[in-house]
Amino acid sequence: MDILPAIDLKDGQAVRLTKGLMESAKIYSNEPWELAKKFEELGSKWIHLVDLNGAFAGEPKNLEQIKKIREATSLKLELGGGIRDEDTIKRYLDIGIDRIILGSIAPKNPDFVKEVAKKYPIAVGIDAIDGFVAVDGWAKTSKIKATKLASQFADAGVEAIICTDVSRDGTLSGVNVDFTLQIAKSSQIDTIASGGVKNIQDIVDLANTNAISGVIVGKAFYEGTLDLREAFKIIE
Repeated sequence: MDILPAIDLKDGQAVRLTKGLMESAKIYSNEPWELAKKFEELGSKWIHLVDLNGAFAGEPKNLEQIKKIREATSLKLELGGGIRDEDTIKRYLDIGIDRIILGSIAPKNPDFVKEVAKKYPIAVGIDAIDGFVAVDGWAKTSKIKATKLASQFADAGVEAIICTDVSRDGTLSGVNVDFTLQIAKSSQIDTIASGGVKNIQDIVDLANTNAISGVIVGKAFYEGTLDLREAFKIIE
């Protein structure tokens, strides 16, 4: 299982939100690239990047900071937030992003996701509120079940599904293991848990399933409730 520390970008700063609400943003760094170097020192292999402004605008909005992060670290970078077309995918891959996360476009145009997954390293972000897919920076909830959407990508060549329980995101209330397992079972694709991670027990619980391929850690690191160095030792 991989642990992917998260850097969420808003107005060029590293922030964390609570339940996806932009007005809840708490700033943790004015130099996000420094965080990337820190995660590398702690033993990470991946960094999970989100362009929060881009998620709402539907186009890249923190490109300069993303470039700085790429230059600062040799870690693998996955990136999501407002990526809705092939040109944007290619643009990010050209600057050295290792994997592209497609979120809101997935329920709206699953055929597009399947098409680009044949050509590029793609992860699908499935964010859910009460089991239904949330889109457009979590500002809207669709009528599509998260598990049903996940099943559509079972044989599409998608590298991973990143599933977030929005109600827990940024709350330090514990990860939703059952929901993550449902997504993994529905898709038969490597599934990464996101939302609510609080402490080392969450890492242990996910690792013990032997069915979840990764977990994204955000606020638990920034607020000091999870020792990342200790967490990496558990998954060695």
